[in-house]
Amino acid sequence: MKKKRVFYTELAYAVGIFILALGTAFIERADFGMSMIVAPAYLLHLRISAFFPFFSFGMSEYLFQALLLVLLAIVMRRVKKSYLLSFVTAVIYGVTLDLVMGVVALIPFAGLAWRIVYYVGGLCFCTAGISLLFHTYLPPEAYELAVKEISGKLHQPISRVKTVYDLLSCALAVALSLLFYGRFVGIGWGTFVCAALNGVLIGLFGRLFERFFDFKDGLGLRSLLE
Repeated sequence: MKKKRVFYTELAYAVGIFILALGTAFIERADFGMSMIVAPAYLLHLRISAFFPFFSFGMSEYLFQALLLVLLAIVMRRVKKSYLLSFVTAVIYGVTLDLVMGVVALIPFAGLAWRIVYYVGGLCFCTAGISLLFHTYLPPEAYELAVKEISGKLHQPISRVKTVYDLLSCALAVALSLLFYGRFVGIGWGTFVCAALNGVLIGLFGRLFERFFDFKDGLGLRSLLE
C-alpha cells in the first residue's frame, strides 16, 4: 500500500479558506445563482450596498456569520472559545473573498461556455475547501462550525447534516430574495444544484483527501484552542 503524504492541518486551513473564497468568486462570476451557503449574506450585501456602497460582500459574510454564531451558542447553550475564533476565520475569509473577487472580475473570458466552467470549477473549489476546513483543528467559518457542532451533538454524519443545513439556508435565501425584490435575485438553478450536491461532494472530497493524505498538526496549537 502506497504511503500517504503528510498534509499539515494548518496548511489545510489556509488552503481551504483560499479555495473556498476562489470558488465563491467563480460562482458569482458564473451568475447561475449563488451557493445557498452564502446566498443569504450575498442578498444582504446587494440590498445594503445599494444604500451604503462600502458594504462589500466580504463584510456581509462575516457580519452574517457573527449572527449565526450567536444562534449556535443559544442552541448549544454554551459559548466556546472556538465560536469566537470562528469569527476571526470569518473575517479572514471575508477579506480574502473581496480581494479574490476583484481579481476574478478581471478575467476577460465570457460567454455561456465559460460561465459553465466558472460554475463547475467554483462548486468544486467550494466543496473541496470546506472539506479541508473539516480536517483542521483551527476554527472553520461559522457555517462549517455549526454543521460540525450539530453533527457531534446529534451523532450524525457531517455530510448528512451539511445537506440539511444547505437546504435550510437555501430556503432562507429564497425568502430574503422575495422579501427584498419580489423575485429571484442572486438565486437560480445553480443555487438548487449546490443545495442538492454540496453535502455529497464534500463527503467525496473528504474521502479523496484521506486516501492520499495523512492530516497531522504541524504547530502543536490544538490544545491552546480547545
